[in-house]
Amino acid sequence: MALVLIVDDDPQMLRLLTDVVELDNHDVLLAQDGAMASEYFDHQTPDLMITDILMPNKEGLELISEVREKFPKMKIIAYSGGGSSDPQSYLEFASGMGADRVFSKPMPLAELRQEIQILLAESVEQ
Repeated sequence: MALVLIVDDDPQMLRLLTDVVELDNHDVLLAQDGAMASEYFDHQTPDLMITDILMPNKEGLELISEVREKFPKMKIIAYSGGGSSDPQSYLEFASGMGADRVFSKPMPLAELRQEIQILLAESVEQ
């Protein structure tokens, strides 16, 4: 069982992603923005972080950069609907900053679940 941090300012996305992660009996931490997620890092180190990119207070790109600096082995999945611009550009930035996988909204949940399993298996091997 792994510890997964889910970061999104949309309560519906938090619920949906929690349901997906809990299908495989993983423990879940929830944060409504990047600043709240950063507070967890003082006390806990998740095995995987799933984060939206566009959020208030601290956006996902800044959070990814922070995680890569503090916890280089933590696995990261980033996603975006792109707001008013092209989500692909945000996802390319996220990938370049160290996200292990990226998804556009709406995400294919079966594929997301599979990628979670793959990344967590890789983190056990490291």
